[in-house]
Amino acid sequence: MRKLIGYCLCVAALWLGTVTNGLAGGGTFTRGCAGRDIQIMMMLETSAMTSQQLDEAMRTIVHARMMCFDGQVMDALGLYEQIAQTVASAWILSRPDRDLLN
Repeated sequence: MRKLIGYCLCVAALWLGTVTNGLAGGGTFTRGCAGRDIQIMMMLETSAMTSQQLDEAMRTIVHARMMCFDGQVMDALGLYEQIAQTVASAWILSRPDRDLLN
């Protein structure tokens, strides 16, 4: 009986170690997503976008977060880049001295 309990504890410890390592490995792949997410959120706070554009950007951010969570990091970073370009273009178009660009 003691041998069986010892065996079960050993199997449980190995399983727990495997699960923990798998989760920790996933976290390292999403650090890039987290950093880019923070950058985009800070850009949105200071943006001159309309409420409709902000709603669309937030939907895209949620989609990018889900992709990161699923392990599709490169695709999610591409979505973050699209948002950054949208925010930058809205900022450029909202500047009062934009006529100087022409």
